[in-house]
Amino acid sequence: MTSSTPEFTPQKVTTFLMFEGQAEEAMTFYLSLFDDAEVLHMARYGPDTPGHGKEGTVQHATFALAGQQFMCIDSPAHHEFGFTPAVSLFVRCDSEAELDRLYAALTEGGGATLMPPDSYGFSPRFAWVNDRFGVSWQLNLPA
Repeated sequence: MTSSTPEFTPQKVTTFLMFEGQAEEAMTFYLSLFDDAEVLHMARYGPDTPGHGKEGTVQHATFALAGQQFMCIDSPAHHEFGFTPAVSLFVRCDSEAELDRLYAALTEGGGATLMPPDSYGFSPRFAWVNDRFGVSWQLNLPA
């Protein structure tokens, strides 16, 4: 993957996602969820890359979903921690069909439902899931 934009301006504050060998797979999946999504920058570990990541994995990437930039890497070090639902990506859906589509995609392949799609006191339709990579997503259809 390469950027269609030669240069990009980083946001001041950007969500940073650290994976261990699944950064490109996760990023490609997230890009498939939104029409207005793109890779802004990607660098891969090479045979002599400082940091000694596995050759071909993501040393650093920046991508955008619905105008919001995210960064991701494949950490060369194994960590005993992962993602937690205490920090999640909140998506304001434009329709019930969009919420249902995102819910189905995010729970497919090993995702976990934290709150099933339903009408809750704070929202007429809401769902909360962890995707197969462990990233937590809140899907909301505002009133």
